[in-house]
Amino acid sequence: MSPELGKPVHNQMAVATFKGPLNGEYHGKKTLERKNSGKRRVFVQTESGSVLGIELDRGDNVHTVKRKLRLALDVPTDESSLVCGDMVLKNDLSIVRNDSPLLLTRNFLHRSLSTPCLSPTGKDLQQRDQSGPIEVLGYSDQFSRTKQLVVDIVKAIRNGIDPVPVYGGLGGAYYFRNCSGENIAIVKPTDEEPYAPNNPKGFVGKVLGQPGLKRSVRVGETGFREVAAFLLDYNNFANVPDTALVKITHSVFNVNDGVKGNVHRNGKQASKIASLQQFIPHDFDASDHGTSSFPVAAVHRIGILDIRILNTDRHAGNLLVRKLDGGGRFGRVELVPIDHGLCLPESLEDPYFEWIHWPQASIPFSDDELAYINKLDPFKDSDMLRMELPMIREACLRVLVLCTIFLKEAAAFGLCLSEIGEMMSREYRGHEEEPSELEIICIEAKTLLDEEISYFEPKAGREEFQFELDCGKEEELDLAPTTEEKMKTERTFRFGSKGGNGRYLLSKLEESVEEGMEGHEGNELPPRSDDCVSVVQDRIPNVSKLSTSLKNISFGEKSWRHLGSMQKNGYLAGTSSGNRSVNEQRPMSSNFVILADMNEEEWMRFLENFQRLLRPAFANRNAGNVGQRQRQRLGTSCQF
Repeated sequence: MSPELGKPVHNQMAVATFKGPLNGEYHGKKTLERKNSGKRRVFVQTESGSVLGIELDRGDNVHTVKRKLRLALDVPTDESSLVCGDMVLKNDLSIVRNDSPLLLTRNFLHRSLSTPCLSPTGKDLQQRDQSGPIEVLGYSDQFSRTKQLVVDIVKAIRNGIDPVPVYGGLGGAYYFRNCSGENIAIVKPTDEEPYAPNNPKGFVGKVLGQPGLKRSVRVGETGFREVAAFLLDYNNFANVPDTALVKITHSVFNVNDGVKGNVHRNGKQASKIASLQQFIPHDFDASDHGTSSFPVAAVHRIGILDIRILNTDRHAGNLLVRKLDGGGRFGRVELVPIDHGLCLPESLEDPYFEWIHWPQASIPFSDDELAYINKLDPFKDSDMLRMELPMIREACLRVLVLCTIFLKEAAAFGLCLSEIGEMMSREYRGHEEEPSELEIICIEAKTLLDEEISYFEPKAGREEFQFELDCGKEEELDLAPTTEEKMKTERTFRFGSKGGNGRYLLSKLEESVEEGMEGHEGNELPPRSDDCVSVVQDRIPNVSKLSTSLKNISFGEKSWRHLGSMQKNGYLAGTSSGNRSVNEQRPMSSNFVILADMNEEEWMRFLENFQRLLRPAFANRNAGNVGQRQRQRLGTSCQF
């Protein structure tokens, strides 16, 4: 879990700009950078869910925006901050793009839950907000079909065809219809998510920006994750429906009466920030249909997306099934993945992959699928998301980069979808959870990084020792092999923690991989994903491979338990799906790996170590050193 997750925001930082097309896959406009025009518009949301569209003059700043909010919504703005994702806007608004969603958040963390959230008191909000009934927040050409949906919805509303609430799930959702009365879009307001202030089903108690159903996904931030999954699904590879973030106004939306969550609908117009997704007519979901008839390509493509975005909620209920030939129950079908609000967590979580034990997942990737994976560039993906979704947090993007690199290297090595999913999934033994193989690799990569930092940073109290090194050539020569010997004999890496009993020297394991492949065709290892390797190496300065020894480190069962207990005691401990339902009471899970505590240079050096460890881990798995047994699966995941 990111150490910043309990905090509302980081310090102000620049928004990255779009740098070009993504290997020809991304077709967004090249002129996405904001120009210095006189007029801009932002949509500001309060912690209680109220939204106001504000036209900015050239001279407006944070203080003038707060004053407009106070006048329009009658909300206190003292001791509050205006934020956009990780950014705290100090005063200057020149960094904010047109149509950006902003959040007005309280500065102090210990807010009394007995204080009611204030809402507009008799003021006509719509006279002050000049935006239309539905505004798409984004400029990508990929939103063109969504904009046409918006046109049809607005026309239907003007003809008296109102949206209807969706009564299933934990969060607020609404079907919007066309003039024929057909459902064409599903809208999920961010302030009606589980635990959000205006949740219509009683799941309230937190303000926007606090940890939610999963502590690595904050309340009010599932909507932009839905959009991120759509934007990352280049060429509709996995068949994700068109999705966009919108500001939308209608009287159907729920506004609760204070913090108790009493439903309060008075027929007044309420403006919301929400995700809007195309509604897909379907015949079943995957829980109602035999999985044996699912196309291998469809399962692979959805799995590839789930791995990239570390989907923690791919249960059968969010895989829609459409019959293509109109035949019987087991005819040709199409799969449509929906509900991606719990992807891209801020730290490595335990994913939930419903497909992990389906037979299709054990079939090797096709050449087309391998070509698609090879073209993926996680760094350009991150740049694109920063541009399209400026509220996305850097910790989420690091998860995207890490998981995409893992996918590319694993696919290049020859692993199938199920093997990759298993390496990313945690195992439960009794009431204890153990880190996934992916997390073990990350732990070792982080340890190597810490060794490199400690080796090259002079430590207090060692001036005399350093002086001796500088003065004595012989001592320096004698010390080097000693350090090297310690590094080889004491640095251990246990890939077999999930059932195996072996402890493996990292250096020995890398050597054994090459030796063990000498008898194979061409005496070569499976090819690495060179594109991604070169991208990382281009961004990383040369660093020494020397590191100090790992002293008194044991990756045995007790060590994991100790590590987990330390994380659980903190405010930032995460909540894993644990392959069980969020509708059940469950203990907090551990966060074994923290990615957000590294600066940019450390992050790139960590990625270099991470990539260097991947092939030994894959080879070790193929050699049978990792216990291969059925994982405990404890139900499904959550349903909004």
